[in-house]
Amino acid sequence: MLRLIVVNGPPGCGKSTLAQMYADEHFLALNLDIDRLRSSLGRWRDDPQAAGPLARAIALAAARTHLTAGHDVVIPQFLGRTEFLDQLEDLARETGAAFDHIVLMDSKDDALRRFAGRGLQSAGTAAAQAHEMAGHRGGIAELSVMYDRLMTVIAARPEAKVVPTASGQLNQAYRDLLEALS
Repeated sequence: MLRLIVVNGPPGCGKSTLAQMYADEHFLALNLDIDRLRSSLGRWRDDPQAAGPLARAIALAAARTHLTAGHDVVIPQFLGRTEFLDQLEDLARETGAAFDHIVLMDSKDDALRRFAGRGLQSAGTAAAQAHEMAGHRGGIAELSVMYDRLMTVIAARPEAKVVPTASGQLNQAYRDLLEALS
């Protein structure tokens, strides 16, 4: 079955890692990491508010191409609003793909701790750039607001499948993600 999978969740909960694990195990599946797309745009830091929507538009086009070719797409991305989710769900419908919205969740306090720790370990990566952006927007206070927005998205999209995560339990989270897809 052809799939378009969105792996949503608070920053630092393992979205990118689990998406890569999925891609590694599924023939020609595309791990379409929007943070990496954004970071490949020249001087994106000069205007991150313009770079984000552009990266999402590029992701939609790439996902359309890949799904049309008959291969799964997995998109790891924090989405605290429903607009892009709606666009992705429409794309899945247009291409005949199943749409799966997986939300990785940890407690708010643990999610904030994990994100703070991740920034120290991920210098030079897309994760570090996301950490930097959150710092510019208000640091932990902004992350707390992001977490609350995610809870609103879950309430607005009851078809989302919530997968609990815990620090150091990556393999279990991946098994749970696969179970949510079955």
